[in-house]
Amino acid sequence: MKTVRASEISSYVYCHRSWWYQRRGYPSENVSELAGGIELHEKHGRSVMVSGCLMILAYGLLILALIVLTIWLTNKML
Repeated sequence: MKTVRASEISSYVYCHRSWWYQRRGYPSENVSELAGGIELHEKHGRSVMVSGCLMILAYGLLILALIVLTIWLTNKML
């Protein structure tokens, strides 16, 4: 049983004939546009990954700041 990918569904919805050509193994005529789309998606994926790492770093620094503040306040009260 062959897995149907979301890109195949999108291709079918956009143009039934294009989907049929892809299934038969005919080469696409818009290779440069497809390459540009792949590059755009890779760039977006990298920016999403970087923003996730920065968010984790920010939460870590916030926790560290709260720990330092707690230690400072505890020492001040003693």
